[in-house]
Amino acid sequence: MNRVFLSLLLVLIINKSFAQKTECGCFVKGLVKDTHTGQPVVGATVLILGQNTGVFTDPNGRYELRNLCPGSYTLECRIVGYQPYRQKIDLTAGHEENFNLEEQEVHLKDVEITAHRSEAPSSQPLTTLSGNDLEQTRGQNLGESLKGLTGVTTLQTGSSISKPVIHGLHSNRILIMNNGVRQEGQQWGSEHAPEIDPFIATRLSVVKGAAGVRYGSDAIGGVILVEPEELPFNKGISGEANAVGFSNGRQGVLSGTVQGGITGFKGFGWRAQGTIKRGGNIRTPNYFLDNTGISEKNFSLAAGYRRGGLGIDLFYSRFDTKIGIFSGSHIGSVTDLLNVIKNGEPFVKSGFSYNIGRPNQNVTHDLFKAETHYHFQNGNRFQWTIARQINDRNEFDLHRPRNDSLAALNHPELTFKLTTLTNDVVWDHKPIAGKIAGQLGVSTLYQYNLMSGRPLIPNFNQFNIGLFWIERYVKNGWELEAGIRYDYRTLKTYRIVSRQKVANTFQFANFSGTVGATRNFSDHFSVRLNAGTAWRAPNVSELFSDGVHHGAAAYEKGDASLKSEKAINTIGSIKYADARWSVELGGYYNYISDFIYLKPQPEPILTVRGAFPYFKYTQTDASFKGIDLSGSWEFVKNITATSKLSYLRVYDQRNDAYLVMIPPNRLDNQLKYALSDRGKLHDTFLSIGNLYVAQQKRVPPNSDFLAPPKAYSLWNIQAGTSLKVSEKQQLEIGISVQNLFNTVYRDYLNRFRYYADDMGRNASLRLKWKFGA
Repeated sequence: MNRVFLSLLLVLIINKSFAQKTECGCFVKGLVKDTHTGQPVVGATVLILGQNTGVFTDPNGRYELRNLCPGSYTLECRIVGYQPYRQKIDLTAGHEENFNLEEQEVHLKDVEITAHRSEAPSSQPLTTLSGNDLEQTRGQNLGESLKGLTGVTTLQTGSSISKPVIHGLHSNRILIMNNGVRQEGQQWGSEHAPEIDPFIATRLSVVKGAAGVRYGSDAIGGVILVEPEELPFNKGISGEANAVGFSNGRQGVLSGTVQGGITGFKGFGWRAQGTIKRGGNIRTPNYFLDNTGISEKNFSLAAGYRRGGLGIDLFYSRFDTKIGIFSGSHIGSVTDLLNVIKNGEPFVKSGFSYNIGRPNQNVTHDLFKAETHYHFQNGNRFQWTIARQINDRNEFDLHRPRNDSLAALNHPELTFKLTTLTNDVVWDHKPIAGKIAGQLGVSTLYQYNLMSGRPLIPNFNQFNIGLFWIERYVKNGWELEAGIRYDYRTLKTYRIVSRQKVANTFQFANFSGTVGATRNFSDHFSVRLNAGTAWRAPNVSELFSDGVHHGAAAYEKGDASLKSEKAINTIGSIKYADARWSVELGGYYNYISDFIYLKPQPEPILTVRGAFPYFKYTQTDASFKGIDLSGSWEFVKNITATSKLSYLRVYDQRNDAYLVMIPPNRLDNQLKYALSDRGKLHDTFLSIGNLYVAQQKRVPPNSDFLAPPKAYSLWNIQAGTSLKVSEKQQLEIGISVQNLFNTVYRDYLNRFRYYADDMGRNASLRLKWKFGA
């Protein structure tokens, strides 16, 4: 009986196992692709929720799960950089399930990982300001936001106007790409700040060194990329509200953003953003600066559509500002001007006021962009971008016209209206042998400028066409790139000379080239090296300026015989980074023949409008060489020390002397304590920092009206935290104090250093409320 029982039991076990094997023979397989490009996603994880079962996609983006029993399952597909995707399936046999993943921005503490397409040259140093570091600069203008980056400082006209300087170069040598469009304003003036609201961007990137092959001839010194967040396609309503207050100038800033998808219309996304700013007279440690208020009203609208490999984006922005110019910079006589410079204090002093009188600037900048791209199934990509910009600048002198009827009209003494049309077509070819990728493109620019008022620069129209070709080769940790570009530009000016209309035509053309290499020795250690040529044609102001430029409080004289600048640029960097510490050392040498600059003349000039410092545009051969060094070290848990050093030497090779208006060396140190997340509080920190700026001693003797100011040291403190109010709401709070000890100083790159001290202590409070999906 025992043998019979055991035999029956064995038969039952065999039958049961066979039945289970037959019953659990289901499978699910499929392909994982990028929704926009249609390309396979390699290394994505496909999981069965509730079970310890999952696989990775293979090099072709395919996956397969076998030996599944019939039933209902929930599959989840995920990979960093894309939104997770879930799908319920009912299995009775074999099943095929494909996944199309949408790009997504992912936050991992202070590290931002984004599925983001970058146009920056891979072999050139790229520094990015984003996340908490960017949030701490909210409320400031673009130049001030970037000045904390190594190798970047600002050229200032007073305390309200600043523009970025990269390795000693600025204005028309620095190209700003605003949401993929080259910003075209009246950037030739030292007091002509970029007409961009930094609140539109979630990322500010600086490409150091000549990048003319990709971006055009004006990128001889570097490129600044102002990049907004990807539109929220197929998502719910979300947004943020920012409020910033500054004690100095009693300035307040309000900015808001609302965005989302469109219910019932798959593939659509939209965004609306606006900013209001109001500030009064700036205070130095000892006195107010009269008429230094600011008023700003900006907004932008964006919409986009995605389906398969097709993408369409529309963007419109309007920047509207009124800026008071320090009235103490307008002096009646040469004697008074020299006395102001000698005494070190302005004649004109006042209390606090929000009133903006004469002199002032009223500037509006409208930008419209339409962009479309298509990702082909074979890996090719086509992109077409067109844009129209209108820059309307009105400048008012200190004094109204003596004619009462004209004075009553309160017309500006200078009006510039610059209209720019740009057209860019780029073709990214599919990878060759999986290792060579590149792009070809053509860019055109047409602009015309209409000026009225007293003579300063002539009316003009300008046309530029550029053709470029770039290739990259990637293998075994090496990334090599090479590119070539040809640009042709025509410039036609229209002037009145001795009551006769005079037209002048200029033609400029040249090649640019670049070769570079990046070597990634490991996940922590990399080396970059790039060499290239670049050039820049002289602009209208350099050729024909002739008169008082009240915004800069200077008399400027051009030279119609100026030639194009031609540069040879070499730049390299070594970087090491791990969990506890990082260091990056960069060096550069930039030789520019026929370098154009404003040279101070020995004596001020007296005009019917008063006495002003006198500058002439001239040319020389100049060498720019320097070092950027940055490092951070978490020497104790949650306590990090950061240092940034910028060293620059610029030499006039023709005259065997140094050049004027070059940034002095600077050292920026910070000690930061980051608290561990507790409950609803996260990203809590406290930091103290010091900025030391050396005296610029490398200047030609007797080359300026006033010797470079002394070295100065400024202390600052910052603190911030984030409070998770609910699942979809978050409040961020930031407090900072700049120039903590109210130090009296003057900066060498401030054009108003002849007349007054720089800004005193400035405390700020920042609040940010994020809501929605």
